Amino acid sequence: MTVYATIDSPLGALLLVGEESATARGGTALASLSVPGQKGGATVQDGWLEKTEAFDEIVAQLTSYFDGRLTRFDIEYVTGGSEFQRRVWQALEAIPYGTTLSYGDIAARIGAPRAAVRAVGTAIGANPLLVVRPCHRVIGASGALTGYAGGLERKRRLLDLENAHRDVWPGPGPGPRPPIPAPHSPGSRPRPRLPASCSRSRSQGGVPAHSPEEPRPS
Repeated sequence: MTVYATIDSPLGALLLVGEESATARGGTALASLSVPGQKGGATVQDGWLEKTEAFDEIVAQLTSYFDGRLTRFDIEYVTGGSEFQRRVWQALEAIPYGTTLSYGDIAARIGAPRAAVRAVGTAIGANPLLVVRPCHRVIGASGALTGYAGGLERKRRLLDLENAHRDVWPGPGPGPRPPIPAPHSPGSRPRPRLPASCSRSRSQGGVPAHSPEEPRPS
């Protein structure tokens, strides 16, 4: 059975969609996590059951992440996508907290040729699990913030959050990071709430120009 819930977060209302699972922590495997205005984001379908309590374990992990207390999610996901997309998504899941890689880095990690960079970008753009499968950690080779299905402002917020907490959690050395201007706080709604604890940067300026070999937002 497909279940869903909408919760508040520092990124705005998150739509969680999942399938009941006997093996998942909390009994729900996550199929989709999307934000308002996301290109290709999920929409509630006929026959889905609204069941907020089915996502208690997932919401608890998201709360800890936005608090800066969780650096890696332990969530069962619903299998989807093509074989190529799944390879790209597995590479995303392996990017450590507080670090970034380029599209070319991801292509190299899955054994794809340099010419496949745009295909890698397309697969990243099709990621149905924002935040928990961290496509926000992929940036342009020049350090530019390139396309993000949830919007560049949210990408900035997530990188800002992880930059603020990366020294608390030891791990591999960080990769290149672009300047991250302070985002605007989204409005709240009367739903289960996650803490609005994303740190804010005082850096100024716009988003750097796209590298010609990196995917542009579509």
